[in-house]
Amino acid sequence: MKNYQKTLYACFTGYIVQAILNNFIPLLFLTFRSQYGISLTQISLLISGNFLLQLAVDFAAIFFVDRIGYRVSIVLAHLFAFIGLGSLAILPNLLPDPFIGLLLSVLIYAIGGGLLEVLVSPIVEACPTDNKEKAMSLLHSFYCWGYVAVVLVSTIFFAIFGIANWPILAVLWALIPLANMFIFTKVPLAPVVPEGEVSLSNRQLFGLKSFWLFLVMMVAAGASEQSISQWASTFAEQALGVSKALGDLAGPMLFAIMMGLSRLLYGKYGEKLQLNKFMQASGFLCLAAYLLVGLSGNPLFGFIGCALSGFSVGILWPGTFSLSSKYIRNGGTAMFAYLALAGDLGCSIGPALVGTVAQNSGNSLQMGILSGSIFPIMLVACVFLVGVMNRRRAGVVLKKV
Repeated sequence: MKNYQKTLYACFTGYIVQAILNNFIPLLFLTFRSQYGISLTQISLLISGNFLLQLAVDFAAIFFVDRIGYRVSIVLAHLFAFIGLGSLAILPNLLPDPFIGLLLSVLIYAIGGGLLEVLVSPIVEACPTDNKEKAMSLLHSFYCWGYVAVVLVSTIFFAIFGIANWPILAVLWALIPLANMFIFTKVPLAPVVPEGEVSLSNRQLFGLKSFWLFLVMMVAAGASEQSISQWASTFAEQALGVSKALGDLAGPMLFAIMMGLSRLLYGKYGEKLQLNKFMQASGFLCLAAYLLVGLSGNPLFGFIGCALSGFSVGILWPGTFSLSSKYIRNGGTAMFAYLALAGDLGCSIGPALVGTVAQNSGNSLQMGILSGSIFPIMLVACVFLVGVMNRRRAGVVLKKV
């Protein structure tokens, strides 16, 4: 009997790597402006380049991961992450235009980030664990802890050694995907689709009503998560009266800690809870948090709402992965890739809606946040419908028996 505990640990580390890729470079945007003289437009291109390439890799993975295998793919994901992070310390000073060096580095590690997003969850789902929902929730909590660690460790490093030495820290962060890459060459990997069975085709997947519901759930989960978190630093400044620098730390970090706690709690006590009911309760709590932020005139209550929203959205993303695996057998790589795409789409739609409504409401951020309450409502409705479909399916099976 193979021991898959080391496989789970490697996957947990993989999500820490994902957190490094997404959250390290934003800490350096002001430094890049002063050191290299790059514009805000170029900084925006670094953000959008990372996001868009990850989306492209999510989609491309549908066509090549099963052909080259999960082990080769996950090793390549870590290799790209290592090269991209390491290149941050080299290419900007090596190339005539520092911005090109930064952009190339970001695009290299974006390939790794996109692959990690598609690969890690199905690898964990395939492991023969007693409670897959618990394992999935615990896995996704490591992204939150990775985010907190990136901000805290980086802040401490800059305070001690000076922010001018950021390239050294980039290399140190790069050592984590390098080490995990070698671990993934040795740990056992269970087949994502059981032996003797075949993954569903794209046509079969999209022919399932439940799959469409899961796609909408992922959009709603991503939008619910990002619609408030993108504005968390603003509410931290308003509620606590701190500087923008401290607000950037306090708001997003508190959101990440609360989200991580939610996933950690479900990871520990998940066997005592029904996932779909927990997700519905989380959806209602998320709606309450949005209403608290959007309707309260007290900035402190708005800040509390931000924290509550972090806790409430914790289970939504990993829970949707787990429910889809439970209700759609043999979804395989394609299912996880499409779900990741839908989640990323929600991450972009949510903040965009909030910003647009806020602008059209006289720059009222509260009205923007209030408009985002549609997303937890969508998620609760979808979880309910998935439950109804499952009960009907179970009833049909019983009648046939």
